[in-house]
Amino acid sequence: MKVLVVEDEQGLAESITAYMSREGYICETAATFQEADERVYLYSYDCVIVDLTLPDGDGLQLIQNLKRLEATTGVIIISARNSLEDKLKGLEIGSDDYLTKPFHLSELNARVKSLLRRRQFGGQTEIRFEEIRVVPQSRLVYVTDQPTPLSRKEYDLLLYFLSNVDVVLTKMSIAEHLWGDNIDSADSLDMVYSHIKNLRRKLLEKGAGDYVRSVYGIGYKFSPS
Repeated sequence: MKVLVVEDEQGLAESITAYMSREGYICETAATFQEADERVYLYSYDCVIVDLTLPDGDGLQLIQNLKRLEATTGVIIISARNSLEDKLKGLEIGSDDYLTKPFHLSELNARVKSLLRRRQFGGQTEIRFEEIRVVPQSRLVYVTDQPTPLSRKEYDLLLYFLSNVDVVLTKMSIAEHLWGDNIDSADSLDMVYSHIKNLRRKLLEKGAGDYVRSVYGIGYKFSPS
């Protein structure tokens, strides 16, 4: 899962990024309104964590810009502003949650997980697809009820497929999801094929169907048929 942290307090941004990265997220950061606005326009994120008070703009405007793009990205506001008016306005313009500073990183992480469950998997704590079962809380995967160990990238790839069943995903979108926005500077996307090949093999070995389809010239689709 890919998260953008929009926070101008360097220490807090680093703490959030380090914590969320240990939890398995791909984390990008932006310290200014302009940088964040450019990133949400150019790239896709599963969740944006945004401070309202930025040195060159208002986080509320950033959320409004994001919503104009009709992105499915979830939004969590983190702010020292504690007034009811700010909270109501943030939720009314499209944010999913509002967390007042100071907060525990574990609480922020729990809210991000809850948001992603609601948005991508209907609030379910387990994800099921045919004979595949994924438990995001513990990052465990089972095929026909057999534990199926996956590397971090393979697990993230499987979850990305399961949140986009029957959707054609380009190689670039997969690469950005697994490695972050810096993948722009990579010479090739061969590593995408390598991880898909390994994921496919591990699922097949445990008895899963062959659900990964190549879409010539574009990318891949995860589909039951």
